[in-house]
Amino acid sequence: MLEKLKKNYKKSQLKRDEFSFLFDEDQEEEFVSFDCETTGLNPKKDEILSIGAVKIKDNKIELNNSFERFLKSIQEIPEETIKIHYIRPCDLENTVETKIAIEEFLHFIGNRTLIGYYIKFDIAMINKYAKALIGTTIPNKSIELSSMYYKRHHKKSSHEFVDLKFNTIMEKLDLPQLGQHDAVNDAVMSAMMYLKLKNMPEYKGAYS
Repeated sequence: MLEKLKKNYKKSQLKRDEFSFLFDEDQEEEFVSFDCETTGLNPKKDEILSIGAVKIKDNKIELNNSFERFLKSIQEIPEETIKIHYIRPCDLENTVETKIAIEEFLHFIGNRTLIGYYIKFDIAMINKYAKALIGTTIPNKSIELSSMYYKRHHKKSSHEFVDLKFNTIMEKLDLPQLGQHDAVNDAVMSAMMYLKLKNMPEYKGAYS
């Protein structure tokens, strides 16, 4: 009930009717795995440099239906973040306008459930732009992969530390690593992680 009220409130803030599709009933068995590369880790002041996304339908990753956009940053890109994602100012010289990139991303995700690793951050970054463009934040449901993994991890005791680093989870699930900190690669790996975790039974022991 509370979620429905929140969704209705967000819809009442919508300023552009052409994006009302975001509020349709979500499409079962259709998901979008996505990732953002940014200038930093503060959604209030940092900017998106690139967005990568891929659709999942009927338990299959639609690699031929991926999304990738680079956004020109108004800010100077910090050297420490360039060392992580390798996106340099010169790589953003011929990018599409930020407004267009975000609008295209909203059309790509539609009303589908979103999947990602620490996805709240990525959604917060998208919402920063969406709020300015359409008057409201996106209402899409989301699935957090680190939580999925934690719930399915067979802990030997209640005190066991569970390593939730992305690379560790990929290794534990025996999944191929494509090269991290590339938005599309991260989206594809997150999609693989989701499908592997989805088909694992949750551990029903005393420490689940």
